[in-house]
Amino acid sequence: MVGKRVVVIGIGNSGGDIAVESSRVAQEVYMSTRRGAWIVRQVSENGLPLDMKYLTRFIHILFQLLPINFFNRITENKLNTMYDHTMYSLKPKHRFFSQIPVINDDLPFKLLSGAVNLKPNVKEIRGSTVVFDDGTTVEKVDTIVFATGYTYGFQYMPSDAMYKSGHRVGLYKHVFAPNLEHPTLAVVGFIHAFGSIMPQAEIQARWVARVFKGDNKLPSNRAMMKAVDKDTKDIENNYVVSKLTPLHVDYVTYMDDIAGEIGVRSSLLWLFFTDYSLFQKVLWGPVTAYQYRLKGPGKWEGARGAILTQFDRMFQPLKTRKLEAEKASVFGRLTKLSLAVVAGGAAGYYIHARNPAIIAGLLSNLRPQAV
Repeated sequence: MVGKRVVVIGIGNSGGDIAVESSRVAQEVYMSTRRGAWIVRQVSENGLPLDMKYLTRFIHILFQLLPINFFNRITENKLNTMYDHTMYSLKPKHRFFSQIPVINDDLPFKLLSGAVNLKPNVKEIRGSTVVFDDGTTVEKVDTIVFATGYTYGFQYMPSDAMYKSGHRVGLYKHVFAPNLEHPTLAVVGFIHAFGSIMPQAEIQARWVARVFKGDNKLPSNRAMMKAVDKDTKDIENNYVVSKLTPLHVDYVTYMDDIAGEIGVRSSLLWLFFTDYSLFQKVLWGPVTAYQYRLKGPGKWEGARGAILTQFDRMFQPLKTRKLEAEKASVFGRLTKLSLAVVAGGAAGYYIHARNPAIIAGLLSNLRPQAV
């Protein structure tokens, strides 16, 4: 890319990274996008990693109680206070939570400095000239990078081994082929969510190992196909779906679903009554893989301590200069407690309104799940 004129087609995470990195050495970099994108930084308020700040059970509960457009509006306004997506010509046609955003700290600054030039969709390529939908052109282009996504499929597999559902390869809970006579094929990590792929792949792998070993049984082929088609409809209803983006799920819901299959999902209500310190960390802290090591198969004795100290371990490498400790704010604690009470009350009312018998049933069974 050194000294070259580069056109990057596509504004996904790969396209954004390629445009930013090549702009450090290239003569000119142009980035073409058909729909635009929401750009998110890797760090949030107070410099915390984005997922440790917002990927929590408390926020997940709020998502179940409030309309998605409420969160779309708040998030989009928050992003626009950092850099106005309309001013930067980035604003997409879809709402924020309808599609995976682009995570890139540098792209807005590259656009602002002119190191990367944003362009509309490519209309045609004439030799070394690229023509865009608005009639503008870039001549003497040296390199064109197609960062236009992937076609998902398994061409090396027999056609009858894969079940097709909508735009996606239909896998039961995004893992098992539902039309095989025996569960001898599983796909791990074939999924998209607002969260890290590693914990999702780990929980999938744990389930796969138990199914292959015979400790867990899958439903009938017909039941699995029916579940796959339902998942496909849910994805199409909740997200912007195409052949390039057919795999989107909700991170916490999916992790809990697979954890339930294994028998390692902990009850928040049980933790509230038996281990309040841990309950607070599980409710307010990030949903990490440790939460699925507290009980059941694969239980780890160090899981509780790891959950209680995960923020301490994140802060430790930053403590290279000793500062005087600040006193904890009573107001902050009261605010958190108030929010927890409000959220708990709202959740209880919502559940009671939908199914009046469920809370009574939970209270009568306040004991750990037997595995």
